[in-house]
Amino acid sequence: MDDEDAIVATVKDYWEGWFAGDALRMERALHPALTKVGADGAQISAAMTAADMIGWTRDGEGVAEKPADFAYDVTVHEVCQRIATVTVRSAIYREYLHLVKTATGWKILNALYVRV
Repeated sequence: MDDEDAIVATVKDYWEGWFAGDALRMERALHPALTKVGADGAQISAAMTAADMIGWTRDGEGVAEKPADFAYDVTVHEVCQRIATVTVRSAIYREYLHLVKTATGWKILNALYVRV
């Protein structure tokens, strides 16, 4: 599997894991130092951690908000050595992700999102 395919697979674990309540997929996708922030309206959310996201996934937070239109698109904009930038577009969210290649594969290190 080349880097771009591996990056897309990581993003799918993150995205599909959230809406399926699959904490193992979420954990596999996230770097332990994840910082995730939402920018809804004039508000910037408190930073979320990998532990937060894994716990909320396990608790079914994403399952409860799964949209009827679950379609989403992953665009890998750039891969440079061990870093990458990706956009996820869906009916419910727009997310900008930064990934880093670790000894265990590509992991999401930073996430910025907004509800659309």
